Amino acid sequence: MLCLALSMLSPQLADAKRVLVFANGLVPESVQLADYYAKARGIPAQNVIVTNIAGEPKGSENVTLAEIELKIFGPAKKRMAESKERIDYIVLTKGIPIRVYDKNKAFSVDAYVAAMNKDIPTLESPSQAAFEVRVNPYFGKRERFDSTKFGFFLVNRLDGYTFADARALVDRAAKAKPESGPFLLDAKPATTNRGYQVMNDDLALANKVLSEKKVVFRYDETDEFIKPSGPLMGYASWGSNDGRFSNDTYQSLRWKPGALAETFVSTSGRTFLPTTGGQSLIADLIKNGVTGVKGYVNEPYTVALARPSILFERYTSGFNLAESFYMASPLLKWQDVVVGDPLCSPYRR
Repeated sequence: MLCLALSMLSPQLADAKRVLVFANGLVPESVQLADYYAKARGIPAQNVIVTNIAGEPKGSENVTLAEIELKIFGPAKKRMAESKERIDYIVLTKGIPIRVYDKNKAFSVDAYVAAMNKDIPTLESPSQAAFEVRVNPYFGKRERFDSTKFGFFLVNRLDGYTFADARALVDRAAKAKPESGPFLLDAKPATTNRGYQVMNDDLALANKVLSEKKVVFRYDETDEFIKPSGPLMGYASWGSNDGRFSNDTYQSLRWKPGALAETFVSTSGRTFLPTTGGQSLIADLIKNGVTGVKGYVNEPYTVALARPSILFERYTSGFNLAESFYMASPLLKWQDVVVGDPLCSPYRR
């Protein structure tokens, strides 16, 4: 029985050796969270890097590019050069700023770290040509991730309103099971906005994909903002961009361990600090029990949003949380933030 258990765990134990974890040494709880996660996953102690990285202005969630290059790029590359294992995943813990500035343009810290080895110029305007140089080479793929092959890293974050919320992400990933659902796909009614229709079309495609997988799900294209009757395993909606959005309904969403979510909201990841007003936040979904979720620190445009048809298909086929979100995401070095334990993979056989 022991040999069988070890053989079942071995793929994830191997994955754990390919994870780097960053904590902010200026925030003691960040270091504690990194240690907690590393022990829970069996990540080698030498793969936990404590760096002193200050927000600018002090206490904010913003940081300069120079600080990121010095305090994250440098230590990460040094550890990779020393490691006998290939590094595929980088986890940033709460306390590390979320937004980096380059020539007065704001991007996700996580996205910058993911593409640290790629020479991608600053986006001067949201044009088709500018987006084309940001195409994620892993987008739409259906294979295990290899940073050597694809030339970047899968960067996830353990974050939330509180350190307890961030730590709970680790616990929920450990408890995740291959549930048959339910999944909720809450589309908008038909729209003349081309970008919006692209995402509605993908929700319709996700409807077809999940039908073929024979999981329990609901696809709704009415003008209602749907309130599910129980905990979810997967969720995609327009969040506060839904014309019938209800914050009470949004706050009432509940989740099974291992559940993933994407909301088509421009600034859903703009802060992980308690706040009021503005568009709906993924931090509320984290607080209420989701295991993995994607958000955006600034306007990403619909071209950058994770495609639910890919996200849920890959995840329920056995790919891990990080692989599933990144295969579903079209762009690199942009506004994206993926939250959750990257190695969470309840459907892996």
